[in-house]
Amino acid sequence: MLLGTVLALAAGTLAMDTTTPADADADAVVVGAAAAGSTGAGAGADAGLRPGAAAGRTLGAPDTFYGRAFDTCQAPAVDTMRRWLASDYGAVGVYFGGRGRACAKQKHLSREWLSSVDDMGWRVLPLYVGSQSPCVVAKNKQHVRIGSKPWEQGTREGTDAVNRAKEMGIEPESPLYLDMEAYRHKQRDCAKATLSFVRAWNREVRSHNYVPGFYSSANSGVTHMDEARRDGVRDLPSVMWFARWHTAPDLNGEPALGRDAWQPRSRIHQYAGNVTERHGGRTITIDRNLVDAPVATLG
Repeated sequence: MLLGTVLALAAGTLAMDTTTPADADADAVVVGAAAAGSTGAGAGADAGLRPGAAAGRTLGAPDTFYGRAFDTCQAPAVDTMRRWLASDYGAVGVYFGGRGRACAKQKHLSREWLSSVDDMGWRVLPLYVGSQSPCVVAKNKQHVRIGSKPWEQGTREGTDAVNRAKEMGIEPESPLYLDMEAYRHKQRDCAKATLSFVRAWNREVRSHNYVPGFYSSANSGVTHMDEARRDGVRDLPSVMWFARWHTAPDLNGEPALGRDAWQPRSRIHQYAGNVTERHGGRTITIDRNLVDAPVATLG
C-alpha cells in the first residue's frame, strides 16, 4: 500500500513539471500566491458594477483597472468604440497576436487604433493566442498544438508576443494575457507539455518587463495552474483570467482557485460568452468580464 501511494505521488509530480530547465534561473520564485488572508477589491454581484478608474501608477508596477470589460474576436472600428462609451464597459480585450487567433486578420487593430481608444478612456487587455495544448478540446485549435519541444516553443512565442506588443505601442510593465483554450489537463503527458510551454512563455515575457497573464477555462487550464501553484511550481502567471460562464460575476469565489491565490488585483472573471449587445446604435457579439487586474500602458 505504501509503495502504491509513493508511485501515485510521483506520477502527480511529473504532470506538474516542477523542475526548471538547465538554462533557467535557479533563483526564480513562485508567483500567483499572495500572503494568507489577503483579499481583492472585486465584488461578487452583478448589480451596480460600473467602469472603474485606474489605480495610481508607481514605478515598476502596472496600471490596474476595476470594472466591466468586453472582449470580441475582431477589434471594432474606432467609431464603434466611441459609440460604446454609452455602455457600462470601461475596458476592452483585444487579440493582438499569436498563431492561434481565430481572427488573424484584424481589420481595425493597429497602434493608431489603440492610441485612439486610449484617448477615449478605454483600458486595454492585450490577448495573445499562441500554440494550444496538445490535448486541446476545440477542433478549430488542433492545427496549432504545442510540439515536441514545449519549453523552446514557449520561449519563442513569448519573444513574439513581446515584439508584437512593442510594435503596437504596448509598453513594458503592461500585462500580456496568454489565451490557452480548454484542454484535458488530467492527461499527464499533455499537462506536463502544456505547463512547460506556459512557464517558458511567462519567463520570456517577464524577462522583457511585461506582466504574464493567463486565460483559460476554470475547469481546465485554471485548475491546472492552481494545482501547479500549490505544488510550488515556478514561473507561473502573475494574473489569472478564468472563464466560468452562466454565473454571476465573482472575482473571489471561484472554486478552481485558492482563495488567497492571484490576489490582490490579479483576477478577471469571464462570466458570459457569445452574447450580443447594442450600444450607441452599434451591435457586437462579445464575452463579458469583471476585471480587477492590470491593463496596458500605451505609448
